[in-house]
Amino acid sequence: MSTYVYGIAASSHPSLPEGMNGVGKPARQVRILKEGDLAAIVSDAPDGLRAKRNDLLAHQNVLNEAGAAGPVLPMRFGNVAPDDTAVTSVLAERAEHYRERLTTLAGKVEYNVKASHDEQAALHRVMADNPEVQALAEANRQAGGGSYEQKLQLGEMVVAALQAREREDAAELHRALEATAHAVSVGPESTGWLANLSFLVERDASAVFLAAVDEVRKGHPHVELRVNGPLPPYSFIEPGPSEPTGATSEAMGSKSGRE
Repeated sequence: MSTYVYGIAASSHPSLPEGMNGVGKPARQVRILKEGDLAAIVSDAPDGLRAKRNDLLAHQNVLNEAGAAGPVLPMRFGNVAPDDTAVTSVLAERAEHYRERLTTLAGKVEYNVKASHDEQAALHRVMADNPEVQALAEANRQAGGGSYEQKLQLGEMVVAALQAREREDAAELHRALEATAHAVSVGPESTGWLANLSFLVERDASAVFLAAVDEVRKGHPHVELRVNGPLPPYSFIEPGPSEPTGATSEAMGSKSGRE
């Protein structure tokens, strides 16, 4: 049977959650596989696993339990290895990398921040900040709305100004929050977001980070921010310098896309 991998920790970790329930229906019991000074938190992998709410919560609960008393490298939902031996083989192959990551991520959590524009507020901001757009809009108004070409020109100017404002706001958000974080990971671009950023933050400094987010909100009322966290530091488990081959090493090392 294939093996589902939740995360990786030191074998001396004081709260490895052996015996609790994990993913699947019926839920599979969590086991601990040890290889030297490392341990993988695993269970049998259910057939046809899908990203359903119960399984997503079970995956998160196992990581929360494991991370309560020490650093854990969290695997994203759906990481499956061919069997237990494949898992311990990767632990041995990549031991140095996993040890380095555990040390680096100890005591830290991830916050994901997504930003978008409030359309009306952003439009007002663009009109107020751009004299050329103001002038053309006023000329069109005085001309009874303007010709088709004039309306098209105004529309193109407004779109360009909004896009420039998005880039500026994304850069300002990055600068304002990275000062409170150890590292920043830029997520994939997606429709509807002007920024998708993950920040690695000291757990004890979470209040400082969230206060910085509130300051950005106050200074940018036309920007809507969605904050998700604290999370296990999914976005900061980058692959080591030399990747072992095979599906197992991909499952236990590579980053997948953030939501």
